[in-house]
Amino acid sequence: MSFSLQQERELAGAMHLLMPLHFFYAQDERMLPAIEFVPPSAMPVNERELLVHDHDMTSTLIAYHQSPVDLQVVRREMSASYLLRLVVLTRRELPVPVEFGAIGIHLDPFEPALRAEIEEGRKPLGGLLAEYQIRYLSQPGAYFCLPADGFIADLLAEPEGTVLWGRCNTLSMPDGEVFADIVEILPPALRSVPASVHRRLPA
Repeated sequence: MSFSLQQERELAGAMHLLMPLHFFYAQDERMLPAIEFVPPSAMPVNERELLVHDHDMTSTLIAYHQSPVDLQVVRREMSASYLLRLVVLTRRELPVPVEFGAIGIHLDPFEPALRAEIEEGRKPLGGLLAEYQIRYLSQPGAYFCLPADGFIADLLAEPEGTVLWGRCNTLSMPDGEVFADIVEILPPALRSVPASVHRRLPA
């Protein structure tokens, strides 16, 4: 298959947005799943509702699942001022995974107290930014689907091969300084919502 120059540039840009996830896969000498970049219109309705917006995923998932979410850090690597980690967010009530993510965070822009909490890894980044009243921009750069490989399937408690949907997002300060690159992957949306919430969701 051949690509036009514009398509090659767009693909290179999208792959750059996958960097936090690719870092850990490369570290383990594993290939990424077969990721297909898609327009928002190609996404299922519920996944599109959860992913296609310019808000943080923490508050979006809390609202959707009507429950606080907790952070589990699966892997982490850190330099003097940069933190990379693989994470799973779980619903606190009837705990099930509601997101798998990979994130790279530049720590220098943050005050010591916030930086310490980010490094501690007990709370999702979106929740900490809200708690510390940090103003920022959320700018999704690409949307995608992929079949869950064994690694992601285990973390999301889904069968291997399940089609998952996600996005690549960047967070930046109001002046444009990027401080986080994020890959966010969701389990099938309605499968992770209890029946009582199903009945309240719009058709």
